[in-house]
Amino acid sequence: MALSKIDPSLHQSKKPDWIKVRLPSNPLFFSTKALISDLRLHTVCESAQCPNRWECWSGGTATFMIAGDRCTRACGFCAVSTAKPLALEEDEPERVAEAISRMKLKHVVITAVARDDLKDGGALHFAKTIEAIRLMDPTITIEILTPDFNGKEESLQIVINAQPDIFNHNLETVERLTPLVRSRAKYRLSLDFLKHARKLSELAGMKMATKSGLMLGLGESESEIFQAMDDLREADVSVLTLGQYLRPTAEHLPVIEYITPETFDLYGEIARRKGFTFVASGPLVRSSYHASDFSVKTL
Repeated sequence: MALSKIDPSLHQSKKPDWIKVRLPSNPLFFSTKALISDLRLHTVCESAQCPNRWECWSGGTATFMIAGDRCTRACGFCAVSTAKPLALEEDEPERVAEAISRMKLKHVVITAVARDDLKDGGALHFAKTIEAIRLMDPTITIEILTPDFNGKEESLQIVINAQPDIFNHNLETVERLTPLVRSRAKYRLSLDFLKHARKLSELAGMKMATKSGLMLGLGESESEIFQAMDDLREADVSVLTLGQYLRPTAEHLPVIEYITPETFDLYGEIARRKGFTFVASGPLVRSSYHASDFSVKTL
């Protein structure tokens, strides 16, 4: 990880008062944790050390992470382990569907580690998971958060054919910082990926929203943030999340700046003026935070 491109001494170690994470007290938190453990599932909530996992699990929601918990990439911001992945578990889609059924969810978020070791990047596993959920309950809103599949159209087509309601792929940061922040990923490739996903869904006659997110506080300028917003709108992305980057460990990229809640509110308003249908903007906002607040019915 090339931290040399950003001076680690710039890291603001003291978190401001508005970065507060509540400890779990709701019994539902512990029952959610037990359920996930019982079905041998992974969640991005734990693997990525999401600051909202106490709140989400206490509300009985979770973002399921399929295809294992070992990623083939080593992004400078991410707490998910980088290691040689294990083989895919064929019954994982059914186990995810079972968890969703037990939790009585109406909106689910499915993400995955990058699987560059697989020819399709894990696209078919996404599709099988979507199909298993639809078979269990066809009324559930399914949101997926995918890696870029190295830009392979055939992989993207496999996922679109499974007809997710919301297709999310995070841009993560501004163009200048992408080589430092995102392992192997390319800014323009991600934009093209999102744009193509929308086009494929339209060709299939689907009503599918596209979504993306940015982390702030990595040293980006305001003009770069606004340019990223414009680039996402040009790619026909309709849903945007903006959140504060938080350093998982001392080995990860430093936090250059803690953005105030007021500034997040301002950025959110600017994003809405730029034409995003739905925007979630705040220090602790993450891709799947309060994901069910957005409805594809508004498109």
